[in-house]
Amino acid sequence: MNPRVSLKLNDGVGGARLRALVVAACELLTEGAPTNERTPELIHRLDKADTRDGIRSIQPMADLGVPYAMLLYERFLGRPFAGHRDSVSELVGDVLETAIEGVLTRAGISHRKTKRAERLTGFDQAPDFIIPNEFNPQIVIEAKITEDDGTARDKVTRVQHLGELSTQGLNPGDPPRFEVVACIAGRGFKVRREDMKKLILATRGKVFTLQTLARLIDCTRLTEYKTRET
Repeated sequence: MNPRVSLKLNDGVGGARLRALVVAACELLTEGAPTNERTPELIHRLDKADTRDGIRSIQPMADLGVPYAMLLYERFLGRPFAGHRDSVSELVGDVLETAIEGVLTRAGISHRKTKRAERLTGFDQAPDFIIPNEFNPQIVIEAKITEDDGTARDKVTRVQHLGELSTQGLNPGDPPRFEVVACIAGRGFKVRREDMKKLILATRGKVFTLQTLARLIDCTRLTEYKTRET
């Protein structure tokens, strides 16, 4: 918060980690982008105007300055790095959804898996799974993966909204119209304890991870819809 004030590094784990981060960053920036003769079609993230040649390209730009447009290399190249990151995140998300679908299918539970950005009557945001179907929703499952706390906060808000939707128009003490279940993965949910608290309250404790998916059916109302022993 005070960029002009020197950091006071302690001798504990935090200080050691910070020193290691600075040393690693300085080494990478000094070396510059590696040359890859075998796959010249690949572009390294450091292969840009200010870091391509390491310290030799950083020093003159630090002294003379650089046009801002030259540093917008991701836009100039069509966001190849961000585009790849986005596509990979979707594949990782599919892993969790596939695992959930496998659990439901093995137990013979009728379910409706929604498509991306699909609109359903009664839901302003469609959950990932509806049991048994959207015409008689009894259980909804949200599958969320995130690697940063900012995205985790947004995804917790989505689950909270489903929790509010399940009790909308009901009297205090009435059971919710449908049960909300959250299946999560990724380190983003580990950063903020307050977000996890909100998630647990919104789902009434029905939060599962890839490691606990085996208990998904027995610990929720899904057991009422099981037609096959697993």
